[in-house]
Amino acid sequence: MDKTVIEKIQSANNAAARSKSNKMPVQAIKLYYVPPSPPCRAVMMTAKVLGLDLDLVLTNVMEGQHMTPEYMKMNPQHTVPTMDDNGFILWESRAIMAYLANAYGRDDSLYPKNPRLRAIVDQRLNFDIGTLFLRYANLYIPILFRGAEMDPEHVDKLNEALGWLNTMLEGHAYVAGEDLTIADISIIVTITNLEAFGHDLSAYENVVNWFARTKKTLEPYGYNEIDRAGGEILSSFLKKQ
Repeated sequence: MDKTVIEKIQSANNAAARSKSNKMPVQAIKLYYVPPSPPCRAVMMTAKVLGLDLDLVLTNVMEGQHMTPEYMKMNPQHTVPTMDDNGFILWESRAIMAYLANAYGRDDSLYPKNPRLRAIVDQRLNFDIGTLFLRYANLYIPILFRGAEMDPEHVDKLNEALGWLNTMLEGHAYVAGEDLTIADISIIVTITNLEAFGHDLSAYENVVNWFARTKKTLEPYGYNEIDRAGGEILSSFLKKQ
């Protein structure tokens, strides 16, 4: 979609949405989480951008706190993050982020209501979970948690995905256009990990520039305390190998 068209649609939608009253949760939303978990970090930053207070419930997966009968009744997949918004239970980070933006956004800039703009955000979120994050996980999870060696084939696959992201960013400030969206927040946690792991990003100029821009945008919303700190925790596992 033409950049000028995207800007005009976003401007009109945001102006209309700002005129609506801002609904906030009746009580703090519970989030069952693990601090270095990339999906947990994405949800936590989204909440901060939205001005939402979270009741953070540390869930020690190493001690099996996610496998208790109580937890599995709430979330049969026993994953983190899991959200409890006054009895409404939801898991999968990207679904949680979309819900929070829909329910509590001051405007719709994080998750546009315009069908075409939202479709772009959704495509980027699907690219993230199905390609970028998946290829990151295929390469680094075995190294982080099983002490495996670096697999050159998985390196190439991840770099291919980074090249596609680089192309998507051509001519745009953010991954889905000219405004920060939940797609940026979802994707940045992967790139933060890659930076912490020393993965070479220098061949992807648009990604490098977007990363610097998005880090700065998210600094008031816990980027350093939540995302960067989480990436550093995970990188410490690599250094122990």
